[in-house]
Amino acid sequence: MLLPLAAAEALLRHWTRRFGGVTGDVFGGLAETAATTSLLVLALG
Repeated sequence: MLLPLAAAEALLRHWTRRFGGVTGDVFGGLAETAATTSLLVLALG
């Protein structure tokens, strides 16, 4: 389950720089990304 966490961390850093901080959209995007990546990892592996 490290892959979903790594993906969320990378996106958090990118979006924080791009949007100039952490917003509700960033948190929502992180939740969706982590959930989708987790489902993919569980389905494939």
